[in-house]
Amino acid sequence: MTKEHSFYLVIFLITIFRNFINPNSYFSMNDNHFKFSPSVFLIPFLSVLVLWFVYWIDVRFHFNFDQLGIYPRTVSGLIGIVCSPFLHGNLEHLYNNSIPLFILIAALRYFYSDYIFKILGYGILISGLLTWIIGRESYHIGASGLIYVLVSFIFFKGIMTKYYRLVALSLLVVLIYGSMIWYIFPNIQEGISWEGHLAGLITGFIFAIIFKTPEYKKIIKYDWEHPDFDSEEDKFMQHFDENGNFVNLPKIEIEEESEVENPLFYISNPNINYEYIENKNGLKQ
Repeated sequence: MTKEHSFYLVIFLITIFRNFINPNSYFSMNDNHFKFSPSVFLIPFLSVLVLWFVYWIDVRFHFNFDQLGIYPRTVSGLIGIVCSPFLHGNLEHLYNNSIPLFILIAALRYFYSDYIFKILGYGILISGLLTWIIGRESYHIGASGLIYVLVSFIFFKGIMTKYYRLVALSLLVVLIYGSMIWYIFPNIQEGISWEGHLAGLITGFIFAIIFKTPEYKKIIKYDWEHPDFDSEEDKFMQHFDENGNFVNLPKIEIEEESEVENPLFYISNPNINYEYIENKNGLKQ
């Protein structure tokens, strides 16, 4: 782990810790999408602890767990799809995977809490299966395939959502782990499973497309933001020509209504007949 990686790790942890002690901080101000809980640290800590525990069991009792890794295109190698992320060849291999795995799982839990277990579970299975299909005839072990799943998902999903904080997270992931892209190609470094890395990258990209995040969808405030908006029907947009120049609309001539002669049923001209009735006093009226 380089000094730059350590620096970004410290910044990431401080940012989340600030949000924990001060929910109204800048990081969470006016934003209810991200809610801190102890599981942001607990889940990645337990995940990494399991890796170290398995490695300790392997070394302490000489079980040689490497044979439980993925051996491509063999029935016995299928068990490695589940087991391989928990197995590591040496202490350096385990250490190099532990730090990024902790950071990425913490980021996944904080920013994509609804999908954390699906991405971890399905990520292990699908990336492992792809490795079993395309891998060389050798045992493939290590959590690096899962790390590539997380890096790929977090990067592509943030870009797809266009939500500014998730886009910032994507850029941060590229800044820290961008150099990992070279290890999806063969013959870059001896002894690494570039097939597992490539499988993880593909799996993460597929997850970014499949798992929807409507909560980050931009709220439509104006008519012109609707996908079915027709500028030709909009009264305001009609004031602009094809080059964007303002033009006056032609005046609409209002035809004067001709005077309508009153129909006959509005004319009151009845014949009036008067009758004179002699009253008791002999007067007429």
